[in-house]
Amino acid sequence: MKPILKLAIALCTMFSLVGCDSSSEGVSVYSAREEQLIKPLLDDFTEQTGIEVNLVTGDADELLQRLASEGRNTPADVLITTDAGRLHRAQMLGLLQPVESAILNAAIPVNYRDTDGYWFGLSMRARPMMYVKGRVDPAQLSTYEALADKRWRKEICIRTSSNIYNQSLVASMIASLGKKRTERWARRLVNNFARKPTDGDRDQIEAAAAGVCDIAIANTYYYGQMLNDPDRSQQEAASKVAIFWPNQEGRGTHVNISGAGVTKAARHRQDAVKLLEFLVSDEAQRWYAQANQEYPVKAGVAASETLGSWGGFKADNLNLSRLGELNAKAVKLMDRVGWP
Repeated sequence: MKPILKLAIALCTMFSLVGCDSSSEGVSVYSAREEQLIKPLLDDFTEQTGIEVNLVTGDADELLQRLASEGRNTPADVLITTDAGRLHRAQMLGLLQPVESAILNAAIPVNYRDTDGYWFGLSMRARPMMYVKGRVDPAQLSTYEALADKRWRKEICIRTSSNIYNQSLVASMIASLGKKRTERWARRLVNNFARKPTDGDRDQIEAAAAGVCDIAIANTYYYGQMLNDPDRSQQEAASKVAIFWPNQEGRGTHVNISGAGVTKAARHRQDAVKLLEFLVSDEAQRWYAQANQEYPVKAGVAASETLGSWGGFKADNLNLSRLGELNAKAVKLMDRVGWP
């Protein structure tokens, strides 16, 4: 931190000068992102602005429960979490407040943020198919819908229905196909599961590489992180699969975001908005791409070399608010078809 900023903070702390109270206390962030996936950016924010950031990391759903239980007494000013479905849930629980920011609105496409300003996408990820090289001809692949065909019987690895990424995938299909068609698809898809759904996205890719299934459904950043993991076993597993972008002739591949919002009880609202605006700066967006292997949400910011090597793709342009609005229907549908 620059000496002059340290001095300013010290003066604010000692004398409670008007106009600098919030910066002296800093911004408190509840983050569902692991510390190493967000703290470097927060440190850069402090370095550039002099505003300290107090970071608490934890499980996404537990952080939502904590915010709800703390109510007006929460120390959190900002909630950072993954999946638009969770951000919508936080909004519905009354945990966020609307923000009007020309910087955020200009940087983030309208379908990656709440139209009333309750939450904003900070980075984007896709949820395509990962097929095993040499066992699957990519010419055999086409759409999510086609994964329900009998030819993929016992060949698909995917997480459980309790996973928010799958809930949002199904919600996107309800938005596109309607509830009845999506339920018929999901019922047949379950018959094609290679095993009872379990574990995380990396585990699905590892299972495909190990011969458990031919196709894994996983988020792109897990694949990108595995390819760049210092653990050679992770690199080797990832090298055995390739990405296929589904639904390129139609609505596009399902995508989602990590994002953030200012908490309803924020005591440092102004600095919280500054932090969100910093997180969509070119510098921060490049960091997301390089360090996390996530796609920038801001146009004109280059993806990482790894992401670029996969080529471009057509993304579903569904307004991601719909994922949250349709989440309950998706969960009930998955339960009815016996998706474990």
